[in-house]
Amino acid sequence: MSIEQRQNLAALLRQATFPADASVSEQRRALRELTASQPLPAGVTVTAATLGGVPAAEVTVDGIEPRYVVLYFHGGVYVLGDAFSSADLASQIGRRTRARVISVDYRLAPEHPYPAATDDALAAYEALLQSGTDPSDIVFAGDSAGGGLAAAAMVSARDHGLPLPAAAFLMSPYADLTLSGATIDTKHEVDPLLSRESLQARVPDYTAGQDAALGLISPIFADLSGLPPLIIQVGTHEVLLDDAVRLTRKAATADVEVTLDITPEVPHVFQSFHAMLDEAAAALDRAGQFLSAHLAAAERVTA
Repeated sequence: MSIEQRQNLAALLRQATFPADASVSEQRRALRELTASQPLPAGVTVTAATLGGVPAAEVTVDGIEPRYVVLYFHGGVYVLGDAFSSADLASQIGRRTRARVISVDYRLAPEHPYPAATDDALAAYEALLQSGTDPSDIVFAGDSAGGGLAAAAMVSARDHGLPLPAAAFLMSPYADLTLSGATIDTKHEVDPLLSRESLQARVPDYTAGQDAALGLISPIFADLSGLPPLIIQVGTHEVLLDDAVRLTRKAATADVEVTLDITPEVPHVFQSFHAMLDEAAAALDRAGQFLSAHLAAAERVTA
């Protein structure tokens, strides 16, 4: 693993940092520029789709006959990003699990605050089930806010009496919009992308007067009992490290099978930079093995 790779990535992200006082439109433009600098890998196709009335992007990888479905939720503090901008990272998960990926283009705040994102996530999942896809053939995945949304969507699905997916993969989940984790402050100096200030500026856009400690807004406070096996990955150079650690502890306390996978000295959603960071590709490999094992196990149970 290369120290130079990590240093180069940190420098790149510091140049792309979104000022806390920037408007939503300015931050959306900056994120588009950042993701546009990462072209799709060869052999990856992205097509527009709709699932349960919710726009989506379907991601397929040439040479892979998909057996499973990854339902993917992109990051962006619930106000930024879209299903297409996450296609590269989503395709890496699809490649490693022999799955097609459906990236949900859930509605964004402040135009559509909570519960729009969770409603869209639930609608997409319910439509996928109604289409005939067995829940044992589905895994959830998400990065940052999408990781938090994946957890919230499973809680919501459970509470609505729906069968749950075989497993879920959460990358640097943004799971506590009250920003009460200690690393929000203690990791401030080493996080090249996020800060308390940048996160706090966007919290009211999503909560819109609702309590940020509601379980479907901040799943760190939700009842996680009954959730499927989880793998949660995070880096030590990010302010959301505590979100991942505490979400893992909350899941374990609820008797959920959970794996916490911490990579030292890498930033928020470092997996996005698999093309330039050895640790990212290795982490995706581990997650792919975890998801594939649980998909295969679920298949044996339902056979």
